[in-house]
Amino acid sequence: MREVNSLNEETILDIKDLRTSFELDDFEVKAVDGVSFKLPKGKTIGIVGESGSGKSITALSILRLLENPGKIKGGEINFKGKDLTKMSDKQIREIRGNEISMIFQEPMTSLNPVYTVGQQIRETLKVHQGLGKESGTQKGVELLKLVGIPSPEQRIKQYPHELSGGMRQRVMIAMALACNPDLLIADEPTTALDVTIQAQILELIKELQKELGMSVIMITHDMGVVAETCDYVAVMYGGKVVEYQDVKSLFRNPKHPYTVGLLKSIPRHDTDVDELEPIRGNVPSPANMPKGCRFAPRCPFATDLCVEELPTLDEQSDGGEVRCWIYTDRWNGDPEVKVNATERTT
Repeated sequence: MREVNSLNEETILDIKDLRTSFELDDFEVKAVDGVSFKLPKGKTIGIVGESGSGKSITALSILRLLENPGKIKGGEINFKGKDLTKMSDKQIREIRGNEISMIFQEPMTSLNPVYTVGQQIRETLKVHQGLGKESGTQKGVELLKLVGIPSPEQRIKQYPHELSGGMRQRVMIAMALACNPDLLIADEPTTALDVTIQAQILELIKELQKELGMSVIMITHDMGVVAETCDYVAVMYGGKVVEYQDVKSLFRNPKHPYTVGLLKSIPRHDTDVDELEPIRGNVPSPANMPKGCRFAPRCPFATDLCVEELPTLDEQSDGGEVRCWIYTDRWNGDPEVKVNATERTT
């Protein structure tokens, strides 16, 4: 894969050909099938795609939090020069929550309802930094203040159900930041929050990233979140990356038909479109992937070649990468489609 750190940026995470499967009695489900990308230090990469594309499994693979029967079957996850896939359980526990933290989708199910906010933050600080009750409480108050929770001395004594959804999400962010991680993974961090709170949470993550120098993986299906927060974007479909671009290039010149479809399905305030253009069809089951291009059954340009053979992820003249036969010499479909696609890459 192309070097994303072309400006001599230090790479903090380098994933190479990651393959994660769930081995069931009769078959193997390839949830993540050969994913590769690099993340420069202090930058944000968005992993975007519909539900079932492999986004969250990629994140859980990085943290080695897969439940049986999920297993990493191959590839490398190089974090700060060390391959996480080769570490022992003890070694990965020292990194998880300390150097790499994660904000999960739904804070109400991630926070323990029978413990106060303070107890849960103190547990993180005790495990990773050895802080006692008094020092842990003090640090907890500082963290709640950092993420913008008013009256932190009061809130730290409350239970999750006593807080609003936005407050609970801020508590999750505070817990994730407790040990000053180098890498923060945010898995749909604004799910189930209203639009105003969503904007506040995203702005908070951006401010904290700038202040603390973290690198961020933003997992989402919302292209608006990508535009607001990310430096680079990996578009996933069917367990594979189908397009990789810097964020400005992706929105200006999307290449893969799936990326184009995602962008066309977003409501926009600057056009007079009466009806959105949805992507027809459904995401394929990981247990029954198409033989060729994973997107071929839903693609308006698919040919016999697309149905029969899976294209590789190839670098384009503008530096982006795309997994599509249209951008190769083997394309045998409508010539005008290729001309239009080629014009977008120049």
